[in-house]
Amino acid sequence: MAAMMQPQIILLKEGTDTSQGKAQLVSNINACTAVADVVRTTLGPRGMDKLIHDDKGNVTISNDGATIMKLLDIIHPASKILVDIAKSQDSEVGDGTTTVVLLAGEFLKEAKPFVEEGVHPQNLIRSYRTACNLAIEKVKELAVSIEGKSLEEKKSLLAKCAATTLSSKLIGGEKEFFASMVVDSVIAIGNDDRLNMIGIKKVPGGTMRDSFLVNGVAFKKTFSYAGFEQQPKKFVNPKILLLNIELELKSEKENAEIRLSDPSQYQSIVDAEWNIIYDKLDKCVQSGAKVVLSRLAIGDLATQYFADRDIFCAGRVSEEDLQRVSAASGGTVQTTVNNIIDEVLGTCEIFEEKQVGNERFNIFSGCPSGRTATIVLRGGADQFIEEAERSLHDAIMIVRRAMKNSTVVAGGGAIDMEISRYLRQHARTIAGKSQLFINSYAKALEVIPRQLCDNAGFDATDVLNKLRQKHALPSGEGAPYGVDINTGGIADSFSNFVWEPSVVKINAINAATEAACLILSVDETVKNPKSESAQGEAAAGAMGGRGGGGFRGRGRGMRRR
Repeated sequence: MAAMMQPQIILLKEGTDTSQGKAQLVSNINACTAVADVVRTTLGPRGMDKLIHDDKGNVTISNDGATIMKLLDIIHPASKILVDIAKSQDSEVGDGTTTVVLLAGEFLKEAKPFVEEGVHPQNLIRSYRTACNLAIEKVKELAVSIEGKSLEEKKSLLAKCAATTLSSKLIGGEKEFFASMVVDSVIAIGNDDRLNMIGIKKVPGGTMRDSFLVNGVAFKKTFSYAGFEQQPKKFVNPKILLLNIELELKSEKENAEIRLSDPSQYQSIVDAEWNIIYDKLDKCVQSGAKVVLSRLAIGDLATQYFADRDIFCAGRVSEEDLQRVSAASGGTVQTTVNNIIDEVLGTCEIFEEKQVGNERFNIFSGCPSGRTATIVLRGGADQFIEEAERSLHDAIMIVRRAMKNSTVVAGGGAIDMEISRYLRQHARTIAGKSQLFINSYAKALEVIPRQLCDNAGFDATDVLNKLRQKHALPSGEGAPYGVDINTGGIADSFSNFVWEPSVVKINAINAATEAACLILSVDETVKNPKSESAQGEAAAGAMGGRGGGGFRGRGRGMRRR
């Protein structure tokens, strides 16, 4: 009777959704497997592309795991972890984004039967972490260094790494052409870590082969006023002045009040405004600069003034382009035109304005410090050029990583098979349940070569059996063997130059294991009913309270005396 009288305890708000226990964990694993299935078919040189159409009507065609994951807009809380590891792999290494999602999904899939049979998730997590450390040690052991080679040799080795990355992208057909371009651009920026020193400009039209690399800076011709066409369009060894000021006639601010006792004084005020701008322009000319670039507008008066004196000018140059010109030419961006000394002026061997497709480009080449490069991409459709840019970003990141951590491993699923064999062998030395878990981890690693076969339309079972036999040879000569995409058999990936930097594999195995362990360690999900409406209100509040800007007037012109 006493038990009947106890009041019911209400802990959480009404409408709160809680799910826990084994069913909850299995549901999370299923959700992550579903996400991995979305990007599964994009892996490898024969991977398919995904067309994603968002609510704004933008269409993206992509093969890049991280891009697809970002655009999918996943709302399942556990699956979001896979999106995060794809993003982190993209920002850390650049390539291997599909690999990392696939591995995480496969680790969870292998853990699912154990969870259903009542194994405690912590046992699985412990074994997975052990297996992860063993796998990373093995990758480091198998990695081959490319240090100490001459520049030419290093260039060709880096180009092979870039070609391996590009082979799985849309521009895979021209991978040699783009690989050498990527290597040249990365070597051009040297040890500079800023990726934005490599500019990628997109110009629709032409074919992929019309793309070219500028050892310097190139940017689209900016908005220009009358008088622009009279300016010279080519200089040899010009001095370059970089500004962050407006060279425009400024009228007084609206709230300024000037009281005049004599009407003739009004003219002196107008004259003063004109004298200010002419004084600025005179100082620019006296500095000896032949190319004047500014982040803010260069007005019609200034454009004509420079044209009369054979000086090229461009206003409203984007911040990024201006910084790249500054880094390449050795100039410094000025916020005043007073006291311009030679030290703040940049220079380059050749400046010219060139027609590329329908656009005109300002090109600075032969820069003294040369710490920048620009790739101008051509192609038929906009979506195609966008995807080419994403592919090149991956290749650039890979080449940079390979230059810094100069060790490579065999690609094409070879390294995955070798680690899998090593872990199976190691598992036999362990007594207890852990043996089964490490075995399942080893089996999960085989997903990479299996998926490479499936995507190319080969018989995965047949190829994997050949690979297992090759990798099991006691001499260890089979270690570099991976899937041969061209013939549907197996081949020595190392001698076929299918290489990838070891840092890609290490990062992918690490991130995938971490994500799998994180999802396995969740045993309860609590969904707060208020959270959605609260987010909506916050977003609405942030949109309000935007003010409008003011307007500027213009004065009348004064004749130059």
